[in-house]
Amino acid sequence: MTRGIALVRPPSDRLAEGIVTYIQRTPVDLALARRQHDAYRDALSAAGWTVREVEPAPAHPDSVFVEDTVVIFEGLAVLTRPGPAERRAEVDGTEAAVRDLGLDVVRIVEPGTLDGGDVLQTGSTLYVGSGGRTNVDGIEQLGRYLAMRGGTVVPVSLTGVLHLKSAVTALPDGTLLALPDRIDTSVLPAVHAVDEEAGCHVVPLGDDQLLIAASAPSTAAWLSSLGWSPVVVDISEYEKLEGCVTCLNVLVPA
Repeated sequence: MTRGIALVRPPSDRLAEGIVTYIQRTPVDLALARRQHDAYRDALSAAGWTVREVEPAPAHPDSVFVEDTVVIFEGLAVLTRPGPAERRAEVDGTEAAVRDLGLDVVRIVEPGTLDGGDVLQTGSTLYVGSGGRTNVDGIEQLGRYLAMRGGTVVPVSLTGVLHLKSAVTALPDGTLLALPDRIDTSVLPAVHAVDEEAGCHVVPLGDDQLLIAASAPSTAAWLSSLGWSPVVVDISEYEKLEGCVTCLNVLVPA
């Protein structure tokens, strides 16, 4: 029995042209990136998710980071309006995919901006990064949509980081793994500071499985010692573009 649908989008031939904001640009090996994406898809499938591909967007270098185009909550798909104008056309393919899944669909509209990477869900609370690619109007629109489904939105200020989930993600038990100097922790429950930047990036895959990058070996070992089962994937070429394990999928639970 499937756990649900995992939406992914293949990397564009122009991947190496993707936006970088807080790191220095370094060369991206496209062939390696494609192999890594295939392995990433395989990991999702092995964990029990049915992998479904969003229509490729070859003209858009960042389109592989499909998480930024939609927020899923209780059968509702909130199509985003990404902060960078050049990424907004990526949403069209995602809209087709979520409508095909039968989800209810709404949209963030101008002047709001919202990147899906800024949204971290723990239970019915959704923490939303503010001050980077997501603005106050986008957060307010998201809050109104999710309130109709029982969700609560809590803004979180960011400092020197691309997205909220670049600096904090959650374990299935609600434990937050974080880089606390990059976010306003005063609005969050207690956080566990990690030593590796990629150590604060996990994707719960069901049961005790946690998707985590190969660049966080110490964190993976620590999680394993606590009884979790890390599913390790190498995403080095996406990390060169400020990507992490959360960015490359959208999970739609069954």
